[in-house]
Amino acid sequence: MPRPYTEKRKAANEKWDAANLDRISVALPKGRKEIIKDHALQRGESVNAFIIRAVDNQIERDNKE
Repeated sequence: MPRPYTEKRKAANEKWDAANLDRISVALPKGRKEIIKDHALQRGESVNAFIIRAVDNQIERDNKE
């Protein structure tokens, strides 16, 4: 049985996130978010993982030019 999500756990998660993650906010045309979510789900990955993979792949292609 999973442990309850306490305020202490939430604070610890936020502290870890602040120390280890950068965040970017992206504005998408209406409807695009669902297309991305569906695509990621079909591939068995999270939206975050899909976006990171897509960006990494594009950077790699751009650096080959």
